Amino acid sequence: MKLKGKAAVVTGGGRGIGRAIALELARQGAAVVINDPGLGRSGELTTERPADEVAAEIVQAGGRAVANHESVADHQKAGQMVQQCIDSFGSIDILINSAGVVRERMIWNMTEDEFDTVIGVHLKGMWNMSHHAIRHMRKQGFGRIVSLSSDAFKGTFGQCNYAAAKAGIIGLTRSIAKETAKFGITANALCPVADTRMTATPEVAANRKRKLESGLITQAQYDAAMQAKGPEYVAPLAAYLCLDDADFINGQTFHVEKGVINTYYFGEDRNSMFKVGDGLFTLEDLEECLPRALLNGIPPIVPVVKRDQAQKAGA
Repeated sequence: MKLKGKAAVVTGGGRGIGRAIALELARQGAAVVINDPGLGRSGELTTERPADEVAAEIVQAGGRAVANHESVADHQKAGQMVQQCIDSFGSIDILINSAGVVRERMIWNMTEDEFDTVIGVHLKGMWNMSHHAIRHMRKQGFGRIVSLSSDAFKGTFGQCNYAAAKAGIIGLTRSIAKETAKFGITANALCPVADTRMTATPEVAANRKRKLESGLITQAQYDAAMQAKGPEYVAPLAAYLCLDDADFINGQTFHVEKGVINTYYFGEDRNSMFKVGDGLFTLEDLEECLPRALLNGIPPIVPVVKRDQAQKAGA
């Protein structure tokens, strides 16, 4: 058991990928606080207590686990969750930020509350948990933080709130990595693909079909997205990043799904333009040079839409 003696908090640990990670950490010997308030897919209140079920499953298998039902979006409750881990198991060594909700709607129809709720759970929730956990990890000279982002950080259709949160998670992960490396703390992000209640819905399937029909994804990308793939394929990488010997991996982002792991590299300069003299690019310079110099070889994010097409679409 490669994580024996370690104590972890897994937010969103009652279902889906969070549950799979919690079970894997426990199998590797970690004691786990299973956090899940039992909310519905969109954050609505229910009477379900999946955290209790996962904690009981771990204990029945001979491991150590306790349940927590608070929301990561509440800063004070997040701190209490970290303290629960310390009180129950003596330390907090691992933090898995997996909690999430979705509120899908096009940006012109999305309400402020729908935007704030998704940002509050995914991004603010990660900050809340990391803020409190790192205070203790610094003192002990060790910590592992793994946060679930998504390939939606590239931009997605009908989920601008989710995409913004997931992009923010990557930025926050990289910042934490730079700030805390000297204290023996690492922070990495996963962009997983797995069949969960968040993704295995008729609405998600229909959205993928619309992307295919509008040319936003290829047939190969659509076929790959529609293949069955469980959250158990994500959990081993999350556990690996928590090992003592994974200290050389910090600030990284991984895509992970059944049979595939990719890395991303951010911040590189691809094409450049230089202006001699006073360095001021005029509008005329940009009209002449930018398309062929800066954007040469870079595929468009979306197909080009001409003015007449746009006017018809908006009518």
